[in-house]
Amino acid sequence: MHNVSFPSILYFGTPVILITTVNEDESFNIAPISSVFWLGWRCMIGIAASSKTTENLLRTKECVINLPSENEVDKVNRLALKTGSSPVPASKKAKGYQYEPDKFGAAGFTSLPSSTVNAPRILECPVHLEAGVVAKHFLSKDEPLQYGNIICFELKILQVHLDESIVDDDKPDHIDPDKWRPLIMSFQKFYGLGSQLHHSTLSEIPEKLYNTVDRKNALEMIQ
Repeated sequence: MHNVSFPSILYFGTPVILITTVNEDESFNIAPISSVFWLGWRCMIGIAASSKTTENLLRTKECVINLPSENEVDKVNRLALKTGSSPVPASKKAKGYQYEPDKFGAAGFTSLPSSTVNAPRILECPVHLEAGVVAKHFLSKDEPLQYGNIICFELKILQVHLDESIVDDDKPDHIDPDKWRPLIMSFQKFYGLGSQLHHSTLSEIPEKLYNTVDRKNALEMIQ
């Protein structure tokens, strides 16, 4: 039987991503978030308007989306309740956040230079997506008490870096889902993926049929 309910959050399970950006003093910031989805070579993220990452995205218009696997969960967890904003925004202070200017050091991550943006990649993450901001949208336009608190960014993927450990043995441009084990956030807790549950009819469609002009343009940039 289903009952009417009023959960405080509706985080039913999405991948954890680590967004790296460049601060105004040329140092680097890392923000772990899980409000994210992809369509083609476009990515949508949702993040607090008061976040240091939001400030950096609005100023630099670029970032790297780093996807950790299950193996990096301890390092990701070290970033919890840490913010690159000083002073700490009131909304984050109420949740127990503290200012941390060196997110890479705090987590034990290693920075790598990117190819198309100034923001760094995270060595330990199996997936790096260099990206540029193409649009922004504030949520809750219909609710004055919430409007302006959350901002969504549309990001265009410019270049993809994949660790060889997750790539299909026979197809270098394909990720093998049996090798890729993303870190999942569900209702504020960390989870991983189990084995494939059932054959997917959708998987019978060749991946090349999902190609977009964004991917074509990215290929032409390196040729």
